[in-house]
Amino acid sequence: MMALSGISVSRGIAIGEATVLRREQLEISECIIPSPLIEEEIARFRTALLRARRQLRAIRDEIPPEAPPEVAALVDTHLVMFDDQMLREGPIEIIRSRRCNAEWALKMQRDVLMQVFEQMDDPYLRARKDDIDHVVNRIQQNLQGQNSFPDQMLDHRVRGTIVVADDLSPAEIMLMQKQGIGAFITEFGGANSHTAILARSLGVPAAVGVHHARRYIRHADRLVIEGRLGVVIVAPDRRELRWFRASQMRERRARAELGKLRQRPAVTRDGEAITLMANAEVLEDVNAVREAGAAGIGLFRTEMLFLGRKELPDEAEQYETYVRIIEAMQGAPVTIRTLDLGMDKWVGEERPAGAEGSNPAMGLRAIRWCLKDPAMFSAQLRAILRASARGPVRIMLPMLSEERELLQALALLEEAKSELRATGEPFDEHLGVGAMIEVPAAALSVSRFARHVDFLSIGTNDLIQYTLAVDRLDEEVDYLYDPLHPAVLKLIQMTITGGRRAGVGVSMCGEMAGEPAYTRLLLGMGLREFSAAPSTLLEVKRIIVDSDLTHLRDQVRRLLRQGRPGGLEKALDRLNGPDRSWQLADS
Repeated sequence: MMALSGISVSRGIAIGEATVLRREQLEISECIIPSPLIEEEIARFRTALLRARRQLRAIRDEIPPEAPPEVAALVDTHLVMFDDQMLREGPIEIIRSRRCNAEWALKMQRDVLMQVFEQMDDPYLRARKDDIDHVVNRIQQNLQGQNSFPDQMLDHRVRGTIVVADDLSPAEIMLMQKQGIGAFITEFGGANSHTAILARSLGVPAAVGVHHARRYIRHADRLVIEGRLGVVIVAPDRRELRWFRASQMRERRARAELGKLRQRPAVTRDGEAITLMANAEVLEDVNAVREAGAAGIGLFRTEMLFLGRKELPDEAEQYETYVRIIEAMQGAPVTIRTLDLGMDKWVGEERPAGAEGSNPAMGLRAIRWCLKDPAMFSAQLRAILRASARGPVRIMLPMLSEERELLQALALLEEAKSELRATGEPFDEHLGVGAMIEVPAAALSVSRFARHVDFLSIGTNDLIQYTLAVDRLDEEVDYLYDPLHPAVLKLIQMTITGGRRAGVGVSMCGEMAGEPAYTRLLLGMGLREFSAAPSTLLEVKRIIVDSDLTHLRDQVRRLLRQGRPGGLEKALDRLNGPDRSWQLADS
């Protein structure tokens, strides 16, 4: 028996034989194209682009109507990328300027786009680089006339097996899921990738980031995936198999019960209502938000509007996007976060002045960039204000670190309102404004922020990262990324308490909000509004309806006093109770 460790992306237990897939390696080298053949090379690129799009469209059309809505949304996201100007026209410009072959031009453009995403501070957005790779690889395969994997991927031989590969795109997962795979393991990938999201949506047990998996796993090896922990057991003995099969049965029963919660209110045993919202970033996410029974969108990321283009989106384009989101939510509230990117992410031909910085994570980004470029910021504010006439909307300001930034942003918002009043443009005069608490300085100054806003929202991803000085996507130091660090919990508690004292609502939109292991802890700390990925909401709701806040408050108060190393983890296990079958269930 051997155990391999990876990243948990989809809870569940799978048992089966290994199907090890080895992808054909794409050999890409630069060739000089004679001038008379340049247009022919461009036509070859366009043909490959069209074929790749048709292949993905065929996969999209075969998604059954009963599939979770986020499944189609993820494939749609890749289809949208085929229309992106940077991907469609960028390689053509390179072919013409360098007189090179289409494969090389596409590789160069891919490297530019990948660099943009790799520099991002938001782990969710940084993970979008995997989608660039998946789409580009599909085009490259069409340019070179290759298949992604051998034909065994597409036939009945993979049914019931655990597929082991270097990486898998959402389209490849859809093809293999159609053939009935039991689970999958990849050597690369992260918890925020669309591959991971798709695995969760389909309920397919998976582990990603299992380094060198194909070195240790042979074809037809007996495997067990414990998806909750991201652990792969190679060649388990009979006793271990019996234990995992029993766990599998408990998990299936828990999953069936979880589905019954969709229409049930998120109310604790002692009668306190909790608000469950969902995070979204594109229009295609709305179906998943509604399917999960969310009360609204607690975080709509606007960054995707600004990425992968040479010019900033104007007010009209932003307005149309926000209106589509608002109308799709059919009266449920939408919280729109203003731009949370930095100038170091600019993709256009000319970088704005001041774009460079020695440390982008601490440089000119988010609210800092917006205040540095008030024309850009005002255009976004006017677009959100105008869209607020079409349904309930709130504005959320990211990465605030001092009161002065908030006051400057509010002044620009008032200017935008005055401009709309002067032109007779309707908007919601009572639109709520919130401050994101994701910088330790903001948490320590929460009472000052609370004076000026209608709500606060804790962004745990950055709050943990900045508090502990740890990049959780850096494998050399990610072991230090700890949501249960006493300093992190103290800042969260300060924010919740400060908001309550000021009479201001406090929500949480970071990943802690969607992790069931922390739900009771956060409830006991006083959190009453959660916003998380749609796929996690039912698990969180299960904990809420099984919790009694009267008892939790005292238990959490004692838990937070734990001072011994490892004491918090043990206390959290006791808080969550001996029966943790809910942790294995997946929506």
